[in-house]
Amino acid sequence: MSDEREEHLGVAPDGWPVPLRGVTESVVTTRGPNDRWNVAALGLHAPDDPEGPVTARTYGRTRTWRNFAERAGGVVQFTVDPRTFVDAALTVREVDEPVLPSADAWVEVCAEEVAAETEGDTTIRTWELSPVESAVVSERVPTVNRGFGAVVDATVAASRLDVPAFDAGELVERLEYFADVVERCGGPAEREAFTRIDEATGWRERDRS
Repeated sequence: MSDEREEHLGVAPDGWPVPLRGVTESVVTTRGPNDRWNVAALGLHAPDDPEGPVTARTYGRTRTWRNFAERAGGVVQFTVDPRTFVDAALTVREVDEPVLPSADAWVEVCAEEVAAETEGDTTIRTWELSPVESAVVSERVPTVNRGFGAVVDATVAASRLDVPAFDAGELVERLEYFADVVERCGGPAEREAFTRIDEATGWRERDRS
């Protein structure tokens, strides 16, 4: 494999089913106290080399933080379904089985807290994720769709709407831009996903100030 292709694919950490690069967006399921699996978005920070640890961060007292702390792990999943990302990032969703139907690959991980810092009233914890078992469910030829990328970025903006540290007017402007990209470039799944963002946040009716 050429160096250029390896750089494009990223680092393939030991025990993980896919290469990672930069911050790779994923969905994680973690078992809660009711024995159901909570679904949430999770950014994976790639290591510099295959032997290095994959890390992730939780912000505040989320269900993922609680379940990582109490159960010491979960199931990280990779999917190209934008609706799964929206539901994971912006809604409270619980399922009976840890692997979602839309997952193309998954990896069961042990989660160990390795650092913590505080920004304002929010505690940010860094977790080292160690693979236990993994599987590739579906292999695809990758394609690029701007609508999908816009949906993922929109979930980040939408999740910050009620966070005092962020300017709500600027976030609404970003969401308007992402909505336009999805309308022009997205397919049916991306448009349905953005409708779910609208329903979950009501951002179109928000005051810009």
